[in-house]
Amino acid sequence: MKRIFSIIAVLTIVSSHAGIAQNSINDNQLSKLLSGYYSIKDALVSGNASTSATNAAAFAKIANSIDYKIISEGNITALVQDAAAIATAKDLKKQREVFANLSNNMAAVAKAVKLSVQPIYQQYCPMKKASWLSSEKTIRNPYFGSAMLSCGELANTY
Repeated sequence: MKRIFSIIAVLTIVSSHAGIAQNSINDNQLSKLLSGYYSIKDALVSGNASTSATNAAAFAKIANSIDYKIISEGNITALVQDAAAIATAKDLKKQREVFANLSNNMAAVAKAVKLSVQPIYQQYCPMKKASWLSSEKTIRNPYFGSAMLSCGELANTY
């Protein structure tokens, strides 16, 4: 009887460690996804279409690597499609248009899944009528860049 309890105890410990390791991997993937999104946003804030395209391609790779158990297939597909459109667009204006959709899709993911232990700020530009996510409360508008860098307001926090 003691042997059975010992075996059960060992199996419980092993399975809990496997679960913790899996959660750590999942958290790392979500953190990379959010960082990838922020890198696209930052490139758009600075008005750099080339960097934005490169960062969007990297973001698409990260999104494709995430398990559908963590983020639904539909959400991943939407994120990848938006990122691919930014990656292939060479025009900054077009990239910014698609970024609005990517931001809406990332906000939906942020509502459904905890992407970070740090707060995620959803900011809104009334001129563009579009939102984006940021790691900072300070407004740095990716839709107008230096022309209207501080245009926007805090809309939500995740």
